[in-house]
Formats: sequence, C-alpha cells, structure tokens
Amino acid sequence: MNTDARVLVIGSKGMLASALISKLRDRGFANITGVDVDTCDITQPASIAATFEAAGPQLVINCAAFTNVDACESKTDLANAVNGTGVGNIAIACGKIGATLVHYSTDYVFDGSVRRPLRPEDPTGPVSAYGKSKLLGEQLLQQHAPKNWLILRTAWLYGPNGPNFVNTIVNAARAGKPLRVVADQFGCPTFTLDLADATLSLLEKNATGIWHVSNAGETNWFEFTKAILAEFSINHPVESITSADWKKIKPDSATRPFYSVFDVSPYAKLIGKPLPDWTDALKRYRRMIA
Repeated sequence: MNTDARVLVIGSKGMLASALISKLRDRGFANITGVDVDTCDITQPASIAATFEAAGPQLVINCAAFTNVDACESKTDLANAVNGTGVGNIAIACGKIGATLVHYSTDYVFDGSVRRPLRPEDPTGPVSAYGKSKLLGEQLLQQHAPKNWLILRTAWLYGPNGPNFVNTIVNAARAGKPLRVVADQFGCPTFTLDLADATLSLLEKNATGIWHVSNAGETNWFEFTKAILAEFSINHPVESITSADWKKIKPDSATRPFYSVFDVSPYAKLIGKPLPDWTDALKRYRRMIA
C-alpha cells in the first residue's frame, strides 16, 4: 500500500472515520481528503462525481452510514438510501476510475440463530431494517464492484469522537439513572482505533472480499456494562433483563440478533495475530478519554 496514494474518507465527521484518519496519518499518508454529507451526499450520484473529480482518489474508504438502529425501523427509505443504494453509487464511481473501495458492514446482517462464531460465508438473514439496509449495501457494492474492494463486517463499535454505548452507560450511571441492560444478546465490542489499524493491515496485505473484524473474545450487553462500570470505577447497580423485557419497555425498538460473535481467525491468520481482547481495548479507551 503506497503512502503517496490519494485517499478519500467518506463520512469523515463520524467516530470510525476520525480513527481512520488518525491511523492513516500515523502510517505516513499525507494526501487525505475527508468529506461528509454536507459536501458529499452519497445518495446523489452527481454529488459523488463532483467529489471524485476534485479529490481524484486512488483509495476510497466509506464510513458514511445511517447507524441509528431503532430509527431505521421508521425511516426505512432513508436507511436504504444511505446504507444501500448510496454504497452502490460509491462502488460505481470507484469502478469508473479504478479506485480501491473499503466499506464497513455489520453483524446485524445475520439473524443470530447460529450459535458459533460467524464466518463471512455463513448465510445472512437480517431481522431489522438497519441490517437489511446494510446487506443491501453489501450486495450493491458487489454488483457494481470495482476491481479491488474490501468489506469489513464489524460489531458493537465504540471510540472517541462520537456517541457510543460506553459513553451512554458512563453518563447514565454518573447521573444516577437506573440501568436495565439485556443479557441474552452476545457479541464482541470493537474499539474504533483497533478496527482502523486492522483496516490498514488488511490493505497492506492486499486483502479483498468480505472479512469479519472485531476485538477478540465475546460477551453480552449486561456483562459489557458491568465491565464498563468497573473500568471507570463507578459503583452503580445494573439490572439484567431479557430481549423480550426490553421490547416491552421499548416496543418500537429494532430486533437485534441474539448471537453475533465473529470468527476472526482468518484475519488473525493473514496478519499474524488477532486484534486485542475486548477487555484490553476497553482499558485503553478509558485511559484515552479519562
């Protein structure tokens, strides 16, 4: 991967994009252009064309997404436009100029019924509007794929420069609010800076296709919450509830997969090591924002 390459990061104001831009700079990339919806609307091909004309990218990293999972249930048209057809628009534009495309997808493309770590080739079956829109994006990218493309499915993302589950729990606990957290949904939290490092490591290995990338290990939302409170030295009670209980509290919320732990062994084999365990990542995040 040539550090002289012209890089375009779409969705540059978001949490993941900020981590990527930081890691790109750390690795010596100097020609980085960041755009967000105010300057590049990926639902509009003409807007993408103008951006590509100005930036002349050789590597495009798409971090733009509509990620409010519950809101996607009532705003399916917007979710499909941004997470679905918008990704196809980017793929078409990359194909025209021969740019490499990196795109991020989600564990929510699975239904959660398989109770073993999930592989990229496992059957998809999203159970939420968000998951369906992200799967549409994967499909349209592959339909219009440029020569070199990379889809990274990831999960339970958190990091600096954006709202996330860790901050939500810390802020709620410090404000003395009651915490009721689901204990029957299993996955793995992923630190944005580790995902950004993994992205660049895959590019350095000329990886293509779909990859599952998360921090190592697995947990559930309830145990993750307890770990967050312990890491931030907050003594606050947390109640374990089921997904069914949560649906009663929030009937308009999206259905989440019960099990979406990733099999990350292909990544570890290619790179030579897995990403750090999620507990280690949480410690580093706490030190970063403390």
